[in-house]
Amino acid sequence: MLKKNDTFETAITGLSSDGEGIGHSGDGMTFFVKGALPGDRVTAAVTALKKTYGYARLVSVEVPSKDRVIPVCPVAGKCGGCSVMPLSYRTQCAVKSDVVRQDLVRIGGFDEGFITNIMRPVLRMASDFPVMFRNKAQFPVGRAADGHFSFGFFGPHSHRIVENKAADIFSGGTGIPICSLGPSCSDAVIGRVKAWMEAYGIDPYDEETGKGMIRNILIRQGRSTGEIMACPIVNGKTIPHAEELADSLFEIPGMTSFSFNINTTRGNTLLGRETHVLRGSDVIHDTIGSLTFRISPNSFFQVNPEQTEKLYGKALEYAGLTGSETVWDLYCGTGTISLFLAKHASRVYGVEIVPQAIEDAKKNAAENGIRNVVFTCGKSENIVVDETGRAGEAAPTEGDAIRLPRPDVIVVDPPRKGCDKALLDTILSAKPKRIVYVSCNPATLARDLAVLCGEKYYSLDEVTPVEQFAHSMHVECVAKLSSSG
Repeated sequence: MLKKNDTFETAITGLSSDGEGIGHSGDGMTFFVKGALPGDRVTAAVTALKKTYGYARLVSVEVPSKDRVIPVCPVAGKCGGCSVMPLSYRTQCAVKSDVVRQDLVRIGGFDEGFITNIMRPVLRMASDFPVMFRNKAQFPVGRAADGHFSFGFFGPHSHRIVENKAADIFSGGTGIPICSLGPSCSDAVIGRVKAWMEAYGIDPYDEETGKGMIRNILIRQGRSTGEIMACPIVNGKTIPHAEELADSLFEIPGMTSFSFNINTTRGNTLLGRETHVLRGSDVIHDTIGSLTFRISPNSFFQVNPEQTEKLYGKALEYAGLTGSETVWDLYCGTGTISLFLAKHASRVYGVEIVPQAIEDAKKNAAENGIRNVVFTCGKSENIVVDETGRAGEAAPTEGDAIRLPRPDVIVVDPPRKGCDKALLDTILSAKPKRIVYVSCNPATLARDLAVLCGEKYYSLDEVTPVEQFAHSMHVECVAKLSSSG
């Protein structure tokens, strides 16, 4: 029986949802080994033991996997973002497909042969090693032990900032830390913020004392427009020497929006409720397909535009619209999916609980000249089917109830926690002909599909994984369900 700090040799046969290699000790116990990849044979040291499984650290790779590659980022694995960058991209996609399949079988209770037949190949990115594909990055700011300002990302399961000064392939030799996946303007923005902090003695925020000003730097860049947004998150009501920072930032080609967000809480919340524009516009713009979207600092907008078009295209395909359908888009956010569907439907009703998102959705519809979409702020589980047709032009509310005409199609795109039972009951009571479930978490997707397909309510017709987050274990999915009645 192994004890803590004991070493053992094992073959790595898979990856966990956190990107840890899965191996087994001589007595058959499962171990999760950080840094080990499928196909490796490794020596590992036990770090923690549970009743039926354990954790271990990688001591050495005895026989490397044929799918190992040299990561372009020197802090891959140390930073919390790219847990599987040393694995070839094609293998990353294959592993993610296996995770989706296993969750649907293990959590959803579906037959493995059935799932194998209805699962489609991962919609992957065009590049064999994607970099610089994200349109957003948020850099924590701190002070290193030697006193210099540190910009980077938090290490796994910590608030320890991991810097990336050595990434000269991406920083152009400036030595300014930059994420190899993030916006190409990041080095320019961070370099100017760093110089401004040094010049005017602006302190980074200290989580232990609650003192200091600059907590994070939020950067967004429109992939199709080139418009750039810089938004420091600050522990205070104002920013000293803001004009000087604005002058410096607006030397960057494409700089469009400079604002600051106020967050004076002591918790882990990234953004506060107040954002103030200091120069330029309050938004930038980007496109998905033929549609243009407004993006504010607080907006939810998919971070990988290339793949978002594929994701929404698959959702549109699964919706099977002919132009005559009534569609509900639940958890509609800023209306991206709603507007994608609207050109192919009679009317789309988007419902979202965040007021600012609904305001952005209405503005996005107006900017794109789309008039057959109705956006309503409220809880999706409070929707009541209106059989009278009164909701043909609007979505009236009565108390908490949102009255909508019966849908032909429901599209749902929930957060990682998935749909709660009340919303699933609402969907089932509405009795749409088709359901399109867009998911960012295969485990909660599987759980919810088990409910929707239970009692023979709906049949699961097809599932397609969509790669949005290369070099991590995150994967999106689109599932198509049709009425069994």
